[in-house]
Amino acid sequence: MIDQQKPLGSGFSARSTASDVLAGRDLTGRFAVVTGGHSGLGLETTRALAAAGADVLVAARNPDAARIATQDISRTTVDALDLSDLASVRRFAEHVLATDRPIDWLINNAGLMACPEMRVGPGWEAQFATNHLGHFALTNHLLPLLGAGARVIAVSSAGHYLSPIRWDDLHFTSAYDKWRAYGQAKTANALFAVHLDRLGRDRGLRAFSLHPGKIFTPLQRHLTQAEMIAEGWLDATGAPADPTFKSPAQGAATQVWAATSPLLDGLGGLYCEDCDVAVRAEAAGEPFVGVQAYAVDPEEAERLWALSVDLTGTGFLGRPGCPTS
Repeated sequence: MIDQQKPLGSGFSARSTASDVLAGRDLTGRFAVVTGGHSGLGLETTRALAAAGADVLVAARNPDAARIATQDISRTTVDALDLSDLASVRRFAEHVLATDRPIDWLINNAGLMACPEMRVGPGWEAQFATNHLGHFALTNHLLPLLGAGARVIAVSSAGHYLSPIRWDDLHFTSAYDKWRAYGQAKTANALFAVHLDRLGRDRGLRAFSLHPGKIFTPLQRHLTQAEMIAEGWLDATGAPADPTFKSPAQGAATQVWAATSPLLDGLGGLYCEDCDVAVRAEAAGEPFVGVQAYAVDPEEAERLWALSVDLTGTGFLGRPGCPTS
């Protein structure tokens, strides 16, 4: 089997912006759903897609704040979605399904990073529940509108290097570690794209995951300045110190590229970074570049899918061609 997890030569780079990716593209009549599309990378994604002519539905935990943030962006609407609450996920999906409008791109962008230990639902660890299970349920509820040619984009991270799936203690019932919990959730995002693509490709639905890069956004809300100084992201005065950080517009570029690039036609289940398909970690030669094997392992992906179906009560039943529940 040909290994497709390798760069395509997109012509873009780590410094390309979401607008660069869409330059000259006319997306009039196309429809995108962007979770967290009013803040950070999500806002830049919404802005770029709408500027190219697409209609964008922003899914936001705080819809009032989202309406204020997007009030100057045309072709944009807002609805309430709390990914940590499966009842909220279902309500949001029902609103979208009632429109009967096909979705071209579902961009699962919202998330938590390195938060204090929090429990949601029936005691689930909050980062895994919000970043993975909420998006898993949302995508499966919206499957009737995700037809041939649609793409689902899972915003993962190089943070997946911090942990594979912890099958022995998925919800950190002991010894909570906020960074390992984040890493596991980002691994789950990548594995989700692998198996969704396997299940959806026969109907023309494809899925991709990605690392957007390092960007200062509200995602760091749970980190102290001292922690970011220790990481080398800020200097002692609190000013940015890491030149590899991207602007939000650059950080949004890879998810916009993964959603819209014609170079990805006929492909899927791949992990991307810097507006191209990423290399495998073992070929990268430097830390936190490329994708770890466990994050794109099809057996791990299938196992996680089956578990996620059990936890959320939604999803394909495990094999290509199976109906949703």
